[in-house]
Amino acid sequence: MNTNNKLNKANSYRLSQELLRNKALKNGVNLIAPETIYLSKDTHFGKNVTVEPYVVFGPKVRIGDNSYIKSFTYIEGTKVKKNVSIGPYARLRSGTILNDNTKIGNFVEIKKSSINTNSKVNHLSYIGDTTIGKNSNIGAGTITCNYDGVKKYKTRISDNVFIGSNSALVAPVKLEKNSIVGAGSVITKNVKKNSLAITRTSQTEVKNYKRKKKK
Repeated sequence: MNTNNKLNKANSYRLSQELLRNKALKNGVNLIAPETIYLSKDTHFGKNVTVEPYVVFGPKVRIGDNSYIKSFTYIEGTKVKKNVSIGPYARLRSGTILNDNTKIGNFVEIKKSSINTNSKVNHLSYIGDTTIGKNSNIGAGTITCNYDGVKKYKTRISDNVFIGSNSALVAPVKLEKNSIVGAGSVITKNVKKNSLAITRTSQTEVKNYKRKKKK
C-alpha cells in the first residue's frame, strides 16, 4: 500500500469515527474527551451513559442505561445491562454479559462469562468461561484456571459467594451458595454451600533469625 492510499484510509477512518462520536453525543451519551474514544458501527448505548477518555469499543457491544465506563478500557462482544461500572483498565472480551448493578474494576479481564446482579470483580483478576451468581464478591488477584493446554473448562460461582484475594479456581469447579474461599487458596474441588474452603500451608516463624551477610 503506497503512502497516498495509507493517508486516504487513515482520513476515512478518522471521518467515520467523528460521525460515530457525533451520533453518540447527539443521542445523549456523555463522551468525555470524545476525540480519544473509539467506537464501532454497531456500538449501542442506552440512556445516561458516561464514557471517560481513552476507551475502545470493538464490535458487538451494547451498553445499558446509567452505566459508567472508565478510562483505558477495551470492550468487544459484550452485553452490559443497567447501572454497571467498568474500569479503569478493564478488558472485556467476547461472550461477556454484565447484569444490572455489577462492578468490574481496574486491571480485570473477563472472557465468555456471565456476571449476575450486584456482583463485583474489583481488582487484578481474570475470569474466563465462568458464571457468577448474585451478590458475590471476587477478591483481588483471583484467577479462574479454565485451560489445561488442550481443553477449556467452566467455573460456576453461585449467589452470595466470597472469594478471598489471590485465589486460583481450577476448573471444572463449582462454588455453591454462601460459600467462602480463604485468601491465597487453590481450589480444585467443589465447595458446598455455607462452607469455608481454604488450602493454605501453616505459617512458619523462626525466632531471632539472623540474616546472612554478604562476604
